[in-house]
Amino acid sequence: MHEYSIVQALLTQCEELARENEAESVSKIVVKIGKMSGVEPHLLEIAFNTFKEKTVCEGADFVMNVQPLVIECKGCGVQTTLEEIYYKCPACESLDVKVIDGEDMFLMSLEME
Repeated sequence: MHEYSIVQALLTQCEELARENEAESVSKIVVKIGKMSGVEPHLLEIAFNTFKEKTVCEGADFVMNVQPLVIECKGCGVQTTLEEIYYKCPACESLDVKVIDGEDMFLMSLEME
C-alpha cells in the first residue's frame, strides 16, 4: 500500500514547513487528490491518522479535495471535466486529448500555530 509512503513524505514536508515558520503544531492540512492519481482517499486518511501521532500534525484536521479528471481536446479545444474516466472528447469524439488536471496529488495548504 503506497499510501503509507505518501503519508510519510507528507508528514516530513509538514514538519519541515512548520520548522521553517517556527510553528509548534499543524492544525489543518488540505490536499488535492486527482481522481487518476492512483491514491485511494480512504486508505490515505487511515494512513494519515495512523502515522500523525507524535508529530507536529498530531492534532491536525486532514481535508482531502478529490479533483475530477479534466481534459482538453487537441482537435476542437474544448475543455471538459469528466465524471467517468475516459480519454475521449465528448464534443467531437476525438481521442487526441491532453490531461489538464486530475492525475496528481498536491499539498494545498497548512494551518500552523
